[in-house]
Amino acid sequence: MKNGLLVWNVILTLVAGYLLIMHFSSGKKSTSAGDFSATDTTALNKRFRIAYFEMDSVAANAELVKEVKTELNKKEGDINNEMDGLSKNLQQKFNYYQNLAQAGSLSEEQSQAASQEMKTMDDKMKSRKQQLDQEYTDLMTRRQNEIKSKIEGFLKEYNQSRNYSYIISYEQGLFYYKDTIYNITADLIKGLNAKYKPLKK
Repeated sequence: MKNGLLVWNVILTLVAGYLLIMHFSSGKKSTSAGDFSATDTTALNKRFRIAYFEMDSVAANAELVKEVKTELNKKEGDINNEMDGLSKNLQQKFNYYQNLAQAGSLSEEQSQAASQEMKTMDDKMKSRKQQLDQEYTDLMTRRQNEIKSKIEGFLKEYNQSRNYSYIISYEQGLFYYKDTIYNITADLIKGLNAKYKPLKK
């Protein structure tokens, strides 16, 4: 019984050894270039490099971002104007009923009707505010995603000849050291303005 196990262990060891020798002597690497995508620079044995851009500079100088800011500011102003108008109407109606009540010109039934009208107006105003806020949030999210998509699109083209492994947005407090030789902010702003200028109204 013991001899049978010993022979079996020797055979398994020999088979394992043979497989290892065949694997390493076949000339194939464990990971071939075909295992990576064509855009994976690490697969091409290139030096690992990271570039960065400063988003606050992009926001201040890229025409596309400034355009979105203008659009969002206008939307915010329109919302504030509409809400101011509704608030003034509500205040005027309140003052009207208050003056009638102080003059003793409102019956109990009229007073209840006035209270109900005021409540309805207030509810409509709150509902409208909620609707407008949601529209603003949706617009802001959609436009921010468009900016992100266009930056990503530009950087994908830009990196075809630069071969950076990563291009990140620099944020203070997140990174403690940066080598300015890898700052591509100016290239990004110039490229975005050149490529997306026709989108300006």
